[in-house]
Amino acid sequence: MTAKETQTRSVPSGPTRMTPSEAFVETLVAQGVDTMFGIMGSAFMDAMDIFAPAGIRLIPVVHEQGAGHMADGYSRVSGRHGVVIGQNGPGISNCVTAIAAAYWAHSPVVIITPETGTMGMGLGGFQECNQLPMFQEFTKYQGHVTHPARMAEYTARCFDRALSEMGPTQLNIPRDYFYGDITCEIPKPQRLERGAGGENSLNDAAEMLAQARFPVILAGGGVVAADAIAECKALAERLGAPVVNSYLHNDSFPASHPLWCGPLGYQGSKAAMKLISQADVVLALGSRLGPFGTLPQHGMDYWPKNAKIIQIDADNKMLGLVKKISVGICGDAKAAAVALTQRLASRKLACDATKAERADKIASEKAAWEKELDAWTHEKDPYSLDMIEENAKEKPFSGGQYLHPRQVLRELEKAMPPDVMVSTDIGNINSVANSYLRFEKPRSFLAPMSFGNCGYAFPTMIGAKVAAPHRPGVAYVGDGAWGMSLMETMTCVRHNIPVTAVVYHNRQWGAEKKNQVDFYGRRFVAGELDNQSFAGIARAMGAEGIVVDKLDQVGPALKKAIDMQMNQGKTCIVEIMCTRELGDPFRRDALSKPVRYLDKYKDYV
Repeated sequence: MTAKETQTRSVPSGPTRMTPSEAFVETLVAQGVDTMFGIMGSAFMDAMDIFAPAGIRLIPVVHEQGAGHMADGYSRVSGRHGVVIGQNGPGISNCVTAIAAAYWAHSPVVIITPETGTMGMGLGGFQECNQLPMFQEFTKYQGHVTHPARMAEYTARCFDRALSEMGPTQLNIPRDYFYGDITCEIPKPQRLERGAGGENSLNDAAEMLAQARFPVILAGGGVVAADAIAECKALAERLGAPVVNSYLHNDSFPASHPLWCGPLGYQGSKAAMKLISQADVVLALGSRLGPFGTLPQHGMDYWPKNAKIIQIDADNKMLGLVKKISVGICGDAKAAAVALTQRLASRKLACDATKAERADKIASEKAAWEKELDAWTHEKDPYSLDMIEENAKEKPFSGGQYLHPRQVLRELEKAMPPDVMVSTDIGNINSVANSYLRFEKPRSFLAPMSFGNCGYAFPTMIGAKVAAPHRPGVAYVGDGAWGMSLMETMTCVRHNIPVTAVVYHNRQWGAEKKNQVDFYGRRFVAGELDNQSFAGIARAMGAEGIVVDKLDQVGPALKKAIDMQMNQGKTCIVEIMCTRELGDPFRRDALSKPVRYLDKYKDYV
């Protein structure tokens, strides 16, 4: 940053006369904001007019939901605030889904919601709505500016609380409060320093680990958020403990490490599941132990029923919420890992005697899982076999063929560059990808977490790319979800934010269709998709498009797209023609065979 830019980014000290818009913008500067996502609107135009001289870039998007996801992706990769703003009323309501996804990802996103002017509230005016209730379930704090003179106060509090509470906050501002003449002081950012946890809890946990004969570490999103990879490694190595990733946090431990075993949860690693099933002590480091992340999978109910659980989470409300725990530690994942490692450093551990045996078991289970993945070229249920045979009869292109999703995912895995960031959407093939996505560094894997909304991956990767332009960014998207987000290709082209999207074109809503296969007699309702050429649409938008219908083209196509991204500044959509075979459904526990009582429905069982 040049001296001139540094001067531009300085803020007034002490009480200063200014407008509320200036107070708002100067507080953003004090909080380190230099990037925002949204669509311009008259509600905040007075403040927007001075974004540029304050060093703030507003990246305009196609749809506000995309802006919210971009702010989420920016936040998760940078570790800083993600900021989204829009026009009062419909512009703000469009963001609800994205803020909900950010909430379950614990992303410090600040949504700025200009509101109807104070003199028109309650009269049913243009674009009027009550904007606080719609976000109350998905924010950690809601600040409503009650007077123009309090603009800086509320703005700063929302940014401070987003980081301290580890989740989205909302700053609601009546649009007429941007104007006026006030004297205020720009607050300095307040940053919460987290500790390792209570001494007694740490001592109890250390004692429990010292007595463990088969300890397993579950590395969660808190390890990523706390930048605690090195500390987690040190603790795992001291214990000789296998490390499993919590669901959709595949970047919480390096895949090349001998103790890494892969992710739990839907379409996760059998090696991870088999190893944690043998644990007598599980250390859940930086994880809320969400219910979906430990569901049975691959026919295994693998969660160890008799193991003692040590849970470490920065939010005390998460301790023991989902799983019964033996020790709960409210603390930072990094600090807690250091504290436990120190306590165990010079102690004789029960697990030391079997460390070599455990290492062999880890290596054996991982090798068996890799061998199974290599051989698992297609889904084997009767419906999938029918679809494979059906697809073999039709050729989408001259000499082309429909590809098996698992083979595609394996080839993509092999072609990934080491510094890659990957986002996945919700959907059948994207979920199967959980078996194949491995990372060496944190802040590399972005998924919609427990909210599970479609249209997430592509805009989130755009935000991630803005935060880390030096890293290749790849979004995995099914053809259904792509229809909800493909318009943001124009954002990439317009504003020179090159990313790569891999679109799985299998002509169906696969995740739900699998439920119709398993529970509803293959009676398909509203599951089929008749798509146009996504590569062709991409080219019409000014991006590049590649169609892949041969297996040996998959890796080269991804490498070509990433080369265009990193060396030519081009966005590329890689459209992969896939069979209609389907992996296991999301929630076998949430469905059952139907019961019918009326005669006209008796055959629909």
